[in-house]
Amino acid sequence: MEALSATLWSLAEPGMTPKALRAALRAKHPEASKKDIVRAAFYALIEARSQDGQALDALHRFALAERIPSDDPPMTIGKRRKKKQDRGAEVIVATAAEAA
Repeated sequence: MEALSATLWSLAEPGMTPKALRAALRAKHPEASKKDIVRAAFYALIEARSQDGQALDALHRFALAERIPSDDPPMTIGKRRKKKQDRGAEVIVATAAEAA
């Protein structure tokens, strides 16, 4: 974990995409799983004390981007159903229309 964290700190640069950072890390640590990489990224963020602020932002974006499951389809929400109107209000409107 600490080795992956140190490598992430050395590789992280401002403007680097998560995909590029993951590829660079896998070149140095091919045995690392995605789960290990994400944990190391969060570990690096937690252990950061007086590190470069831009590298810290890059690691934070990377950790959050990698944490989100990209394999799952996006969740869709169905159409909203119309609320049933109050039956009593319909009767009042109908009787008022008949009286007029």
